[in-house]
Amino acid sequence: MHPSSFPPDELLRDCDETRTRRSGPGGQHRNKVETAVILRHRSSGISAEASERRSQADNRRVALFRLRLRLALVHREPPAAEPSPRWQARVREGRLSINVDHDDYPAIVAEALDRIVAADLDMPTAAAGLGVSPSQLVRLLEKEPAALGALTRLRGAAGLKSLR
Repeated sequence: MHPSSFPPDELLRDCDETRTRRSGPGGQHRNKVETAVILRHRSSGISAEASERRSQADNRRVALFRLRLRLALVHREPPAAEPSPRWQARVREGRLSINVDHDDYPAIVAEALDRIVAADLDMPTAAAGLGVSPSQLVRLLEKEPAALGALTRLRGAAGLKSLR
């Protein structure tokens, strides 16, 4: 199971959390209290932080989402034979539907990138294995510039041209 798919509580147990102060707008509350949150995933060393909210709980939630997305972009796992139930729930008649802000987005991106890498970066093969069209797969990654950038870097390292 990809770390970006773990439930929040389980992923947080595998992280070191640091709280600190950050400068910027937000008034006295933000500047006097340690509301910024930095999460570091122990297994991979990948970290993410959030400091734009005045609430530590809100910043923890945002940092966790960012960590899950970074794990999805960097950490690769061999894909399962069939798409996950999470993926299948998002596909209707060959169309993938998910919002970039949804909690499942990082896990969906991780599954797509794992499948693409396993297919030697061949988009039609990866898309067929996931039950969507290649353009649906590209649209999924285009929703988050860092995701499309990760695919572009992988393709460049393999001597392939970028998709767009």
